[in-house]
Amino acid sequence: MAKKLGFIGTGNMATAIINGAINAGVVAAWEIIASDTEAEQLAQISKSCNVETTPSNIDVAKNSEIIFLSIKPHIYQTVIDEIKSCIKPNAMVIILAAGLGLKHAKEMFGEGCKIKLIKTMPNTPARVNCGMTAVCAGEGVTKKDLDKVLKIFNSVGKTEILPEYLFDAFTAISGSSPAYAFMFIEAMADAGVKHGLSRRQAIDISAQALLGAAKMVLETGENPATLKGEVCSPGGTTIAAVCELEKQGFRNAIISAVTVCAKKYKILGDSAPEPKETFEKV
Repeated sequence: MAKKLGFIGTGNMATAIINGAINAGVVAAWEIIASDTEAEQLAQISKSCNVETTPSNIDVAKNSEIIFLSIKPHIYQTVIDEIKSCIKPNAMVIILAAGLGLKHAKEMFGEGCKIKLIKTMPNTPARVNCGMTAVCAGEGVTKKDLDKVLKIFNSVGKTEILPEYLFDAFTAISGSSPAYAFMFIEAMADAGVKHGLSRRQAIDISAQALLGAAKMVLETGENPATLKGEVCSPGGTTIAAVCELEKQGFRNAIISAVTVCAKKYKILGDSAPEPKETFEKV
Protein backbone atom coordinates (compact mmCIF):
# COMPACT_ATOMS: atom_id res chain seq x y z
CA MET A 1 0.00 0.00 0.00
CA ALA A 2 1.32 3.46 -0.91
CA LYS A 3 2.52 5.55 2.04
CA LYS A 4 2.73 9.30 2.42
CA LEU A 5 5.89 9.19 4.55
CA GLY A 6 8.76 6.73 4.61
CA PHE A 7 11.67 6.76 7.04
CA ILE A 8 14.97 5.02 6.43
CA GLY A 9 16.50 4.98 9.89
CA THR A 10 14.46 5.22 13.08
CA GLY A 11 16.70 7.12 15.50
CA ASN A 12 15.67 9.93 17.83
CA MET A 13 15.05 12.51 15.09
CA ALA A 14 12.99 10.19 12.92
CA THR A 15 10.95 9.14 15.95
CA ALA A 16 10.37 12.78 16.90
CA ILE A 17 9.15 13.65 13.39
CA ILE A 18 6.91 10.59 13.21
CA ASN A 19 5.32 11.36 16.59
CA GLY A 20 4.93 15.04 15.77
CA ALA A 21 3.32 14.43 12.37
CA ILE A 22 0.87 11.88 13.79
CA ASN A 23 -0.05 13.91 16.88
CA ALA A 24 -0.59 17.06 14.77
CA GLY A 25 -2.84 15.17 12.37
CA VAL A 26 -0.55 15.76 9.38
CA VAL A 27 -0.68 12.04 8.60
CA ALA A 28 -2.20 8.96 10.16
CA ALA A 29 0.02 6.23 11.59
CA TRP A 30 -1.02 3.80 8.84
CA GLU A 31 0.32 6.25 6.22
CA ILE A 32 3.90 5.84 7.50
CA ILE A 33 6.46 3.10 6.91
CA ALA A 34 9.89 2.88 8.53
CA SER A 35 12.97 0.72 8.07
CA ASP A 36 16.05 0.08 10.19
CA THR A 37 18.88 -2.42 10.40
CA GLU A 38 18.17 -2.93 14.11
CA ALA A 39 15.22 -5.21 14.87
CA GLU A 40 14.99 -3.76 18.37
CA GLN A 41 14.60 -0.23 16.96
CA LEU A 42 11.83 -1.39 14.65
CA ALA A 43 9.98 -3.14 17.45
CA GLN A 44 10.24 -0.03 19.61
CA ILE A 45 8.91 2.39 17.00
CA SER A 46 6.17 -0.03 15.95
CA LYS A 47 5.00 -0.23 19.55
CA SER A 48 5.31 3.49 20.38
CA CYS A 49 4.00 4.95 17.10
CA ASN A 50 1.93 2.08 15.66
CA VAL A 51 3.48 2.50 12.20
CA GLU A 52 4.37 -0.20 9.68
CA THR A 53 7.99 -1.33 9.91
CA THR A 54 10.29 -3.32 7.68
CA PRO A 55 13.96 -4.32 7.62
CA SER A 56 14.01 -3.43 3.90
CA ASN A 57 15.00 0.07 2.76
CA ILE A 58 13.73 -0.89 -0.70
CA ASP A 59 10.21 -1.42 0.67
CA VAL A 60 10.27 2.14 2.01
CA ALA A 61 11.64 3.57 -1.24
CA LYS A 62 9.12 1.77 -3.45
CA ASN A 63 6.05 2.75 -1.45
CA SER A 64 6.60 6.30 -0.15
CA GLU A 65 5.78 9.73 -1.55
CA ILE A 66 8.21 11.47 0.82
CA ILE A 67 11.32 9.62 1.99
CA PHE A 68 13.33 10.76 5.01
CA LEU A 69 16.97 9.66 5.01
CA SER A 70 17.51 9.65 8.75
CA ILE A 71 20.90 7.95 8.64
CA LYS A 72 24.53 8.77 9.34
CA PRO A 73 26.32 10.77 6.60
CA HIS A 74 28.93 8.07 5.97
CA ILE A 75 26.31 5.53 4.82
CA TYR A 76 24.32 7.85 2.55
CA GLN A 77 26.03 6.58 -0.61
CA THR A 78 25.44 2.94 0.34
CA VAL A 79 21.75 3.49 1.06
CA ILE A 80 21.19 5.67 -2.01
CA ASP A 81 22.83 3.05 -4.25
CA GLU A 82 20.45 0.50 -2.75
CA ILE A 83 17.22 2.49 -3.24
CA LYS A 84 17.72 4.87 -6.16
CA SER A 85 16.28 2.55 -8.81
CA CYS A 86 13.19 1.82 -6.68
CA ILE A 87 12.00 5.32 -5.80
CA LYS A 88 8.66 6.40 -7.23
CA PRO A 89 8.85 9.06 -9.99
CA ASN A 90 8.77 12.62 -8.60
CA ALA A 91 9.05 11.40 -5.01
CA MET A 92 10.60 13.78 -2.52
CA VAL A 93 13.73 12.79 -0.59
CA ILE A 94 14.49 14.64 2.64
CA ILE A 95 18.15 14.91 3.59
CA LEU A 96 18.74 15.06 7.35
CA ALA A 97 22.54 14.76 7.27
CA ALA A 98 24.41 17.88 8.38
CA GLY A 99 27.33 17.60 5.99
CA LEU A 100 25.61 16.56 2.77
CA GLY A 101 24.85 19.23 0.19
CA LEU A 102 22.14 19.11 -2.47
CA LYS A 103 24.63 18.98 -5.33
CA HIS A 104 26.52 16.05 -3.84
CA ALA A 105 23.27 14.22 -3.00
CA LYS A 106 22.03 14.66 -6.56
CA GLU A 107 25.29 13.22 -7.87
CA MET A 108 24.81 10.20 -5.60
CA PHE A 109 21.42 9.50 -7.18
CA GLY A 110 22.92 9.85 -10.65
CA GLU A 111 21.88 11.41 -13.94
CA GLY A 112 18.30 10.98 -15.06
CA CYS A 113 16.89 10.50 -11.57
CA LYS A 114 13.76 12.66 -11.26
CA ILE A 115 13.48 12.74 -7.48
CA LYS A 116 13.03 16.05 -5.68
CA LEU A 117 15.67 16.71 -3.04
CA ILE A 118 15.12 18.85 0.04
CA LYS A 119 17.87 19.55 2.52
CA THR A 120 16.88 20.07 6.16
CA MET A 121 18.56 20.70 9.49
CA PRO A 122 16.31 20.03 12.50
CA ASN A 123 17.57 20.26 16.08
CA THR A 124 17.04 17.94 19.03
CA PRO A 125 14.26 19.94 20.78
CA ALA A 126 12.05 18.53 18.02
CA ARG A 127 11.71 15.63 20.46
CA VAL A 128 9.50 17.87 22.63
CA ASN A 129 7.84 19.75 19.74
CA CYS A 130 10.06 22.82 20.24
CA GLY A 131 12.45 22.22 17.38
CA MET A 132 13.86 24.63 14.84
CA THR A 133 14.42 23.33 11.31
CA ALA A 134 16.14 24.94 8.34
CA VAL A 135 14.76 23.90 4.95
CA CYS A 136 16.26 24.32 1.48
CA ALA A 137 14.47 23.03 -1.61
CA GLY A 138 16.38 21.56 -4.53
CA GLU A 139 15.58 21.71 -8.24
CA GLY A 140 12.05 20.79 -9.28
CA VAL A 141 10.48 21.23 -5.86
CA THR A 142 7.19 23.09 -6.22
CA LYS A 143 5.52 25.38 -3.70
CA LYS A 144 2.97 22.64 -3.04
CA ASP A 145 5.79 20.17 -2.37
CA LEU A 146 7.53 22.59 -0.04
CA ASP A 147 4.32 23.33 1.85
CA LYS A 148 3.93 19.61 2.57
CA VAL A 149 7.44 19.43 4.00
CA LEU A 150 7.02 22.58 6.07
CA LYS A 151 3.79 21.21 7.52
CA ILE A 152 5.62 18.10 8.69
CA PHE A 153 8.47 19.98 10.35
CA ASN A 154 6.15 22.61 11.82
CA SER A 155 4.49 19.74 13.69
CA VAL A 156 7.67 19.46 15.80
CA GLY A 157 8.43 23.17 16.17
CA LYS A 158 9.20 25.98 13.74
CA THR A 159 10.83 26.17 10.32
CA GLU A 160 12.94 28.65 8.40
CA ILE A 161 13.48 28.51 4.63
CA LEU A 162 17.13 29.31 3.96
CA PRO A 163 19.54 29.22 1.00
CA GLU A 164 21.97 26.36 1.35
CA TYR A 165 25.01 28.57 1.91
CA LEU A 166 23.52 29.77 5.22
CA PHE A 167 23.22 26.29 6.71
CA ASP A 168 26.59 26.67 8.43
CA ALA A 169 25.34 29.73 10.31
CA PHE A 170 22.04 28.01 11.08
CA THR A 171 23.79 24.92 12.40
CA ALA A 172 25.99 27.02 14.66
CA ILE A 173 23.12 28.95 16.26
CA SER A 174 20.38 26.31 16.15
CA GLY A 175 21.55 22.81 15.32
CA SER A 176 24.36 22.89 17.86
CA SER A 177 23.07 25.52 20.27
CA PRO A 178 20.98 23.18 22.45
CA ALA A 179 24.35 21.94 23.72
CA TYR A 180 25.31 25.50 24.67
CA ALA A 181 21.96 25.95 26.44
CA PHE A 182 22.40 22.67 28.33
CA MET A 183 25.83 23.84 29.48
CA PHE A 184 24.32 27.16 30.63
CA ILE A 185 21.59 25.36 32.59
CA GLU A 186 24.15 22.99 34.10
CA ALA A 187 26.37 25.90 35.18
CA MET A 188 23.38 27.76 36.66
CA ALA A 189 22.35 24.61 38.51
CA ASP A 190 25.88 24.19 39.90
CA ALA A 191 25.70 27.75 41.20
CA GLY A 192 22.29 27.03 42.74
CA VAL A 193 23.67 23.96 44.52
CA LYS A 194 26.62 26.02 45.74
CA HIS A 195 24.15 28.40 47.38
CA GLY A 196 22.03 25.70 49.03
CA LEU A 197 19.44 24.46 46.53
CA SER A 198 19.05 20.75 45.84
CA ARG A 199 20.33 19.55 42.44
CA ARG A 200 16.77 18.84 41.20
CA GLN A 201 15.51 22.23 42.37
CA ALA A 202 18.44 24.05 40.79
CA ILE A 203 18.03 22.31 37.43
CA ASP A 204 14.25 22.86 37.29
CA ILE A 205 14.51 26.52 38.28
CA SER A 206 17.34 27.23 35.81
CA ALA A 207 15.65 25.44 32.91
CA GLN A 208 12.30 27.13 33.51
CA ALA A 209 13.96 30.55 33.69
CA LEU A 210 15.70 29.96 30.35
CA LEU A 211 12.47 28.66 28.79
CA GLY A 212 10.58 31.72 30.01
CA ALA A 213 13.22 34.13 28.70
CA ALA A 214 13.16 32.48 25.26
CA LYS A 215 9.37 32.61 25.20
CA MET A 216 9.42 36.33 26.02
CA VAL A 217 11.71 37.02 23.06
CA LEU A 218 9.50 35.05 20.67
CA GLU A 219 6.13 36.27 21.89
CA THR A 220 6.84 39.94 22.60
CA GLY A 221 8.96 40.58 19.50
CA GLU A 222 11.17 42.81 21.62
CA ASN A 223 14.91 43.05 21.08
CA PRO A 224 16.71 40.87 23.66
CA ALA A 225 18.76 43.90 24.69
CA THR A 226 15.54 45.75 25.56
CA LEU A 227 14.24 42.84 27.62
CA LYS A 228 17.57 42.55 29.39
CA GLY A 229 17.38 46.23 30.27
CA GLU A 230 13.96 45.72 31.86
CA VAL A 231 15.46 43.22 34.32
CA CYS A 232 18.45 45.39 35.22
CA SER A 233 17.40 47.89 37.89
CA PRO A 234 19.83 50.77 38.51
CA GLY A 235 22.44 49.71 41.03
CA GLY A 236 20.70 46.33 41.41
CA THR A 237 21.70 42.70 41.62
CA THR A 238 21.08 41.82 37.96
CA ILE A 239 23.23 44.57 36.48
CA ALA A 240 26.02 43.53 38.85
CA ALA A 241 25.76 39.97 37.51
CA VAL A 242 25.61 41.20 33.88
CA CYS A 243 28.75 43.27 34.39
CA GLU A 244 30.54 40.24 35.82
CA LEU A 245 29.48 38.14 32.81
CA GLU A 246 30.88 40.81 30.48
CA LYS A 247 34.07 40.94 32.53
CA GLN A 248 34.46 37.16 32.17
CA GLY A 249 33.94 37.32 28.39
CA PHE A 250 30.50 35.69 28.33
CA ARG A 251 29.31 37.33 25.12
CA ASN A 252 32.61 36.93 23.29
CA ALA A 253 32.81 33.26 24.29
CA ILE A 254 29.42 32.61 22.69
CA ILE A 255 30.29 34.47 19.49
CA SER A 256 33.62 32.62 19.27
CA ALA A 257 31.93 29.25 19.81
CA VAL A 258 29.37 29.93 17.08
CA THR A 259 32.12 31.02 14.70
CA VAL A 260 34.18 27.87 15.37
CA CYS A 261 31.08 25.71 14.87
CA ALA A 262 30.23 27.39 11.56
CA LYS A 263 33.82 26.97 10.32
CA LYS A 264 33.81 23.29 11.29
CA TYR A 265 30.57 22.78 9.37
CA LYS A 266 32.18 24.26 6.25
CA ILE A 267 35.15 21.91 6.62
CA LEU A 268 33.08 18.78 7.20
CA GLY A 269 30.26 19.59 4.78
CA ASP A 270 29.84 20.38 1.12
CA SER A 271 27.32 23.21 1.25
CA ALA A 272 26.78 25.57 -1.65
CA PRO A 273 29.12 28.59 -1.74
CA GLU A 274 27.80 32.02 -0.91
CA PRO A 275 26.68 33.78 -4.09
CA LYS A 276 28.95 36.54 -5.28
CA GLU A 277 27.73 40.09 -4.88
CA THR A 278 26.61 41.72 -8.09
CA PHE A 279 26.44 45.40 -8.94
CA GLU A 280 24.29 47.10 -11.52
CA LYS A 281 25.85 49.73 -13.74
CA VAL A 282 24.59 53.23 -13.05
